[in-house]
Amino acid sequence: MPWIQLQIPADPDTADQLEDLLMEMGSDAVSMEDAADQPLYEPDPGTTPLWSQTTVTGLFQSDRDIDQLCSDVRNAWHQQTQQDLADIDVTLIEDKDWERAWMDDFHPLQFGERLWIVPSWADAPNPDAANLMLDPGLAFGTGTHATTALCLEWLDGKNVTGKQITDYGCGSGILGLAALLLGAEHVVGVDTDPQALEASRENARRNEVDQTKLDLYLPKDEPNTKSDIMLANILAQPLIGLASHLASLTKPGGDLVLSGILSNQAREVMAAYEPWFIMDEPEQREEWIRLTGRRNDR
Repeated sequence: MPWIQLQIPADPDTADQLEDLLMEMGSDAVSMEDAADQPLYEPDPGTTPLWSQTTVTGLFQSDRDIDQLCSDVRNAWHQQTQQDLADIDVTLIEDKDWERAWMDDFHPLQFGERLWIVPSWADAPNPDAANLMLDPGLAFGTGTHATTALCLEWLDGKNVTGKQITDYGCGSGILGLAALLLGAEHVVGVDTDPQALEASRENARRNEVDQTKLDLYLPKDEPNTKSDIMLANILAQPLIGLASHLASLTKPGGDLVLSGILSNQAREVMAAYEPWFIMDEPEQREEWIRLTGRRNDR
């Protein structure tokens, strides 16, 4: 059975209201997406920001009369807001196995020479490589984003054998688990979200990682463990605020790897870490930056 898809442009002041209206009109699913390729970064605490140009999409069952549906949506919107609704784009969407289609979009990904991220339903292309089984998800990171890929490639190119590593903002645990598969001795993962810590634990179990080699903490509980490698794939402003703290957890001569930074934020982040680290030139992919450095002896 096909679906009727209605797509309606909105702004931040009307998007939520329009979403509620489509649900009231019987939509089976409503989503919002950026209509102008505008990224959202570092929202203020307690806010739920939207793009300046948003497309609100509603899916309706195909037994609805399309002309009547559009008319009902317009009339309901006018009654609520006393405004006319912008153009409604109507498309018939073919029904299909959406779960299978979603799975088909994700394949094993290679990072450097030794490291692969492999979805659970796929075979590892190289059984002898460091294969981290991790399924795609929205919340915590699976290697598909440039920031994570930059960190994974750095790890693959580094001899981490026997190293003590901190993964600050660990999310799914992808960076710390990759480091353990590449030979690291021990990883401390820190995240503000308890669900992220549980995701890290579950991914460690699925990959049969030695539980004694991975410890996970909320920031308030984290130990004062000094690391050979400090990884932090977060965002620029939190990284700036954490500079002295992350420096205190890094051994003299230890490596620093930072990501989640936009190209126009790189110099500000570098300046925050230069009192403690000798910083390298930024490494860029798309609009994202990876910063690396080495802890000085002070």
